[in-house]
Amino acid sequence: MTEQGPPNPSGGEGQQQPGQPQGQPGGYGQQPYPQQGSEQQPGGYGQQPQPGYEQQQQPGYGQQPYPQQGYEQQAYGQQYGAVQQYGQGPIGEIRRTGICILLFIITLGIYGWYWYFKRHEELKNHTGEGIGGGVALILAIFVGIVMPFLTSSETGKAYERRGQQPPVTAVTGCWILLPIVGGIIWFVKTNGALNDYWRSLGAPDPS
Repeated sequence: MTEQGPPNPSGGEGQQQPGQPQGQPGGYGQQPYPQQGSEQQPGGYGQQPQPGYEQQQQPGYGQQPYPQQGYEQQAYGQQYGAVQQYGQGPIGEIRRTGICILLFIITLGIYGWYWYFKRHEELKNHTGEGIGGGVALILAIFVGIVMPFLTSSETGKAYERRGQQPPVTAVTGCWILLPIVGGIIWFVKTNGALNDYWRSLGAPDPS
């Protein structure tokens, strides 16, 4: 009977252990076989990404994201918001107060109808709000007493739309109740406020 020596202390490197299925790794220096389905896992080294993977990625450094719908319109509105606030229509004319008062006297007040028409038409075209020139002309002919209040009110609202303190309001029209002098004071205030408003937007002074 042959005597068996002591077990190898190295643990039998590279040898198959008793009871271990054939072909299964476990020896020193052997690589384990990949598990079933591991090749289908994305993200492995050298593997191709799944379809649609690139579209789902966020823009990397230095890449510009695709603009969202309405982005250009929002940026345009932010850049030109001041213009929209002041009005998009044409700018009105500057009319010298002294010349207007002289024309009032020479035409016996008929020039006043023209003045109301032009002033309200300019404000309507500029801001998109107000009674407009046609309605102003009708009111000036048949109910002229209300026009100083309406004209001063619309002039003050033009200032308020751009966040400024209105120099005239509807209350300014109360000056018209004072005979002769009151009408002149009202006109100087209201016409001067309109001239300053158009001048602030770049309207040229008459030569």
